[in-house]
Amino acid sequence: MGLTIALDAMGGDGAPGVIVGGAELARIRYPGIEFMFYGDQEPIGALLGGYEKLRAVSMIHHTETVISGEDKPSAALRKGRGSSMGLAIDAVKRGEAAGLVSAGNTGALMAMAKLALRTLPGITRPAIATVLPTTVSECVMLDLGANIQCDDRNLVEFAIMGEVFARTVLGLPKPSIGLLNVGEEALKGHEAIRQAAATLREIDLPIEFHGFVEGDAVWAGAVDVVVTDGFTGNVALKTAEGIAKMYTSFMRKAYRSSVISRLGYLLSRGALNKVRLKVDPRRYNGAMLLGLNGIVIKSHGATDAFGFANAIGVAVDMADGGFNDLITQEFDHLGSFGAPVQKVASS
Repeated sequence: MGLTIALDAMGGDGAPGVIVGGAELARIRYPGIEFMFYGDQEPIGALLGGYEKLRAVSMIHHTETVISGEDKPSAALRKGRGSSMGLAIDAVKRGEAAGLVSAGNTGALMAMAKLALRTLPGITRPAIATVLPTTVSECVMLDLGANIQCDDRNLVEFAIMGEVFARTVLGLPKPSIGLLNVGEEALKGHEAIRQAAATLREIDLPIEFHGFVEGDAVWAGAVDVVVTDGFTGNVALKTAEGIAKMYTSFMRKAYRSSVISRLGYLLSRGALNKVRLKVDPRRYNGAMLLGLNGIVIKSHGATDAFGFANAIGVAVDMADGGFNDLITQEFDHLGSFGAPVQKVASS
């Protein structure tokens, strides 16, 4: 495979132990990859000492500067160049690493990566995307918080990037795209989302545009790529996570409520484990900062080694699939979104 992945070894709640443990799991899953760890050399080296094969394919770049979870993006930019996160980003910029993974501060990671790497040609704003489980299979959703306000061009860019990701990483030959809206009717929603829909219907690319989708349709698997602004996407994602935790809590209390309930749990444990595996957030760990001129993956800060390994896997799949090259090709073919599309009348 011959890929090198840069790791911010000091980002996240369990750093550096979770990062080293995740790298070991990823090494087993993806033979041939190598790692560059950025952070405090002493604890990282001690941890690598327990993984002989991982140590053989790893290099440590020492720094004592760390971006904390409380640092604002402006503060991170001031001290970031010498931090574990900043040095990992620079490795991607210089071409020494095919991608980077960090479980650190999301705002700082986006700000520093955008400043250092810039965006790909044709992309005005990067977006945060992730893979989510549905009742059918999986879907890609973006943006999840990078852009609170978006115009129609931003939404169209997100749709193209999400479609390329679904093809290259999820292996879908012709993924369907939907714009998250308050209704499915053509005249629903604000002007930006209606104009984006008009552009996607007329765009000169082999895109399968489904139209508008409501929130419940996302989890029903109505489309493969869900596009929205960062404000709406972040609220939708956090709401879904909260509901999942609430139902998990309800189930635990219900099964502990009586002897009969506990017996019912024992009888249904196999089926419940299948459900748990299907919705395990660690399986979907690894949000992509799409649109940057380099592969940057944000791991959940509270994940374990298994989850961090999956985030590394996302970086490997994107690099191996030539994701950014394909996005550039799409936008080269598209030009300035082709012929102008007639404005949609306001309702």
